Amino acid sequence: MINVTQTFLPPLEEYMTVFKRAYDARWITNRGSLVLELESKLQSFLGVNQMIITNNGTTPLQIALRLLANQGEVITTPFSYVATSSAIVWDRSTPVFVDIDPEYLTIDETKIVEAITERTTAILATHVFGNPCNVEAIDRIAKRHNLKVIYDGAHCFGVKYKGSSLFNYGDVSTCSFHATKLFHTGEGGAMFTESHELFHKLYYSHNFGHDGPENFHGLGINGKISELQAAMGLALLPYLEQIMAERKRVYDHYEAELDLRDIQSIKIREGTLWNYSYFPILMPSENTLLKAQRELNQERIFPRRYFYPSLNKIPYINGPDMPVSENIASRILCLPMYPELQKPDQERICGIINKNIC
Repeated sequence: MINVTQTFLPPLEEYMTVFKRAYDARWITNRGSLVLELESKLQSFLGVNQMIITNNGTTPLQIALRLLANQGEVITTPFSYVATSSAIVWDRSTPVFVDIDPEYLTIDETKIVEAITERTTAILATHVFGNPCNVEAIDRIAKRHNLKVIYDGAHCFGVKYKGSSLFNYGDVSTCSFHATKLFHTGEGGAMFTESHELFHKLYYSHNFGHDGPENFHGLGINGKISELQAAMGLALLPYLEQIMAERKRVYDHYEAELDLRDIQSIKIREGTLWNYSYFPILMPSENTLLKAQRELNQERIFPRRYFYPSLNKIPYINGPDMPVSENIASRILCLPMYPELQKPDQERICGIINKNIC
């Protein structure tokens, strides 16, 4: 069976060697030595000044919205994983969708201004598949209209834009360390900011609001990660360069084998050092996609319609029509993508797809 992804795991003995440090110390959670070490090493690897590791990738979005959105209107993209828009609704803010660019698949920055009202407080945009939004244009708009900017960077581990980590943009950026991601801690995530004042608020917000054992800075939730999860991250770190190189190998072989005359692939924004986190393709039509998907499934190959549906169509949102996003969501398919995927399997996948677009 070939799934859309396969979790990369370090040798068990290497994981256990790292975890044994926490086990022997009997310090399993509440930001023990493994969490602190992982944060330090990731800051160096990613090229960021401040980060907080969290229990998943959604918690940072919820914390950032609680601190910055003030239950106002949040301009956002309809083309993302559901956590992006559900975090807005969960915070009792109002998602205001803006359609996407048909090539980059990120929010169309030229349509943001017309969506701004007196109730708009923030922009929450997704770097789709690790492809940067037009961060310069969004920054100009936000400053002109006194808005906060939150980036959902769930797919952005290791991505650089114009020589800097993509996490260095926006008031707050977030990442997911879910088991399906390029780098993972089983479940986990992180939040990033360049502001020292905001970092302080993010930090206490993910730790129940604590100021020491008896006092409190303010409102908070439990967004902490455990030492078990941090051990996984530390055991994975030595393999990161290998993982990224293997993903590029898989990506390049897809490009060589697929008939790209009738298939659209994602356009990566100029100035981006990408991480090859996904291989999305846009089929000529939804019918073509469904036919290819059925044949792939019959061969026990399971790509994913990601992202589908367009988030404006989620029942509890029921937003206005977003023609570009809806069209893209109906035709996009993420192919299996992981370091251990072998060339013969890729060639089987490409053969089925090529046959169905002829």
